[in-house]
Amino acid sequence: MIRLDLKKEPHWLDVGHGVRVEVRPCNTALMMAARAEVQRAAVSSASDTEAAGIRSAALIKALARLAVLDWEGVGDAAGNAARVTPESVDALMDLWPIASAFENAYLAPALLLDEEKNALGPAPNGTSAAGPSTAPAALSSIGRAPEVSSPKTDDAAPTSSMCR
Repeated sequence: MIRLDLKKEPHWLDVGHGVRVEVRPCNTALMMAARAEVQRAAVSSASDTEAAGIRSAALIKALARLAVLDWEGVGDAAGNAARVTPESVDALMDLWPIASAFENAYLAPALLLDEEKNALGPAPNGTSAAGPSTAPAALSSIGRAPEVSSPKTDDAAPTSSMCR
């Protein structure tokens, strides 16, 4: 069952290192706007892996530019409180620990909906992690199977070693 309890009002997120950001609620319109901004940006790189990283970083920056309303603990080069501008939000999201914390704190609750939509989703860590085991326990001392030697018979089918 999907729970409709996502935040509907601006709220504060702690993104570490003494930084807090006030953000708009994460909703479909905001996410689609951020995705559209990334799709318009041209990405040219040496490899597909690098291009994927550039697009992911661009999505986090676009989302932050749209979502961040205010912040605490962010200063300019002189140590004065920095204003929230698209350029300063991008600079903040260029700091990997902050961008990662923002992604986890801001997007994770919305992404949990994807997991909730199907009660029979994949197990988080292998098949036994989803529920109790219904199979009986295996015997703790397992012996080796007895070796059986098959006698050679004249009417046996030829093998590749016999056909040389």
